Amino acid sequence: MYRVKLACSGVPEHVGAAAVCDIAEEFKHRPWHQNVQCSWDGSRLLLQADNDYDSDGSALTDEFSDAIAACIVEGFNGSITVESVTALAGA
Repeated sequence: MYRVKLACSGVPEHVGAAAVCDIAEEFKHRPWHQNVQCSWDGSRLLLQADNDYDSDGSALTDEFSDAIAACIVEGFNGSITVESVTALAGA
């Protein structure tokens, strides 16, 4: 298992906090990601999830991008970065 942590910068402040609930709801329909946590730190959307296949974070990045596009109606020029990928021991 891998724990992937992502950050999306460039999100307008007035939509960031509201997007957290919507994005978390989107990931309820993606059961291949477990222990999903989405948060807003005041300037970035943060997403953390565990899965058993995403050793470089690229799959979660693609799905995070899709969820952001679905949940934030107004467009913005943001970027998603992989903050970390950790192999979970014993998983």
